[in-house]
Amino acid sequence: MNNQEADQYLLHTYNRSILFTKGEGMYLYDDQGKKYLDMGAGIAVSALGYSNDDFKHALKSQIDKLIHVSNLYYTEPSVNAAKLLCHATGMDKVFFTNSGAEAIEGALKLARKYAYTKNPTSGGEIIAMEHSFHGRTMGALSVTGTKHYREAFEPLIGGVSFATYNDLDSVKALMTENTCAIILETLQGEGGIHPATPEFIKGLRALCDEHDIALILDEIQCGMGRTGKLFTYEHYGVKPDIVTTAKALGCGIPVGAFAAVEKFAAAMVPGDHGTTYGGNPLATAAICKVFDIFKKENILEHVNTIAPYLVDSLNTLAQKYPNKIKEVRGMGLMQGIELSVPAGDIVTKALEKGVVLISAGTNIIRFVPPLIVEKEHIDMMCDVLNSVFAE
Repeated sequence: MNNQEADQYLLHTYNRSILFTKGEGMYLYDDQGKKYLDMGAGIAVSALGYSNDDFKHALKSQIDKLIHVSNLYYTEPSVNAAKLLCHATGMDKVFFTNSGAEAIEGALKLARKYAYTKNPTSGGEIIAMEHSFHGRTMGALSVTGTKHYREAFEPLIGGVSFATYNDLDSVKALMTENTCAIILETLQGEGGIHPATPEFIKGLRALCDEHDIALILDEIQCGMGRTGKLFTYEHYGVKPDIVTTAKALGCGIPVGAFAAVEKFAAAMVPGDHGTTYGGNPLATAAICKVFDIFKKENILEHVNTIAPYLVDSLNTLAQKYPNKIKEVRGMGLMQGIELSVPAGDIVTKALEKGVVLISAGTNIIRFVPPLIVEKEHIDMMCDVLNSVFAE
C-alpha cells in the first residue's frame, strides 16, 4: 500500500503523510521501519502509550467471550464500567456512546429534555463559548465556537449563542428565560489550550444553580488524568450537572460517555435516546481495564510528578526563542506554546526529525503525550524543537 492508493479511496478530510504500522510504548513505527517519538497520543487518546500488555490481554479475553449484544440487554462489562465512571465523575447515571461528539449530542439532548419536563414550551437555548470545539456532528458543531467550522454546514440546530470564555458577564448578558444549559470545555483544547479561571467556573456553577439549568463540562480531551486529576473540574472544587468524556476513556478503543447527576438524568426515559454499538462489551471492557491500569500504575501520581518538568522544559525553550515563542500555557500534561510563526511548519519539521506533534489552530503547538511519558522523552522532544527553532 502507498499514500497515493490511500488518497484514491479515502475521503480527503485530512492532510495525511506517514503510514504508521505499529507502536510500542512512547513510539510509533512507519512502513519503512523509522521510529517516531509520539507526543500527541493520537490527539490525547493513547494515554497508556502503545501495546500495553495488560490492556491487550484484557481486550483479547473479552473478544473470546462477547463483542456485542444490543442495549436491550445487560452485560457485565457495561455495568462495571458504568459503576467505575459514575464513581470517578461524581455523577449518578451514565450513557455510553461511540465517540466524544456523540457524548456531546447526548448531553445537549438531556439538557433540553430536562427543560422540557419543567416547561414544554421551553425554547431550549444553549450558551456555548467562543473558540470552543465540541465535535463535528451537527449538534456538536452547533455549539462549537469557531465560525469556519460551522458556516459551510448551516443551518445547524438553533437556539445557540456564544459567550467569551472566562468572561462571566458575557454569559450573563446572553441569559434568557429559555436558557437550558451552559456548555464549555473545562480546559479549551483546539481553541488554544486555555484553562478556565476559578472565578469563571465557580461563577457559572452559581449561575446554573440560580436558574436551575444544566452546567455541561466537556472533558473529552482534558479528562481521564490529563491534568493530574481524573477530571479537570476537580481542580476547581465544582461539579457539573452533565459531563462528557471520550478519547483516553478507551485508550484507542472507540468509546465515549455522558454522565449526569440524578436530577437531570431522571429526565430521560426509554425511547428518548439510544445507540446500537455504544457501551458494547468490548468497549466497556476497555474502560474497565483503563481504570484498573490507572490505579495499578499510579498514572495520576506520575502525571503530577512529570508535568512540571514538561512545563519547565517548554519555558526554557520560550526563554531561548522569545521571537518565536510568545507564551506557554496549560495544565498538567495538556500544554501549549503560542508561536509567532506558523505551527504547521514546526510540526512538519519535527516530524521529519522523528517527533510527532500536533497543532491547535494556526499558531499553537499542543503537547498531549501519553501519560506514561518520562523525562528522557521530553528531553528528546525539546532537543528536536531546539534544532527546528534554530534553523
